[in-house]
Amino acid sequence: QVQLVESGGGLVQAGGSLRLSCAASGIFSSINVMDWYRQAPGKQRELVATITRVGSTDYADSVKGRFTISRGNVKNTVHLQMNSLKPEDTAVYYCHTRLGFGTDYWGQGTQVTVSS
Repeated sequence: QVQLVESGGGLVQAGGSLRLSCAASGIFSSINVMDWYRQAPGKQRELVATITRVGSTDYADSVKGRFTISRGNVKNTVHLQMNSLKPEDTAVYYCHTRLGFGTDYWGQGTQVTVSS
């Protein structure tokens, strides 16, 4: 059974940093693409950052230059380093991947709260 487990959320002041981690289990091969999404109260879930198996990355315009997505040393782990955090970054952050014939898998989410 495929599971994604996030960790690393919390409360931080504006301008601070947090590092989120996601570990995928139940998958034998290396996952091609892993993403981070976020959802703020009353808003739609949005794509924050994407990384491929070979390390290609893409970011939402709102986080470019502040967030960095990277693959972990352990297979099928991914990190999101978030610097210069702003109150508008406050959201539940979800790890995501799509496998097989288009089946989406999501983590349980981790809360990030940035105080002004």
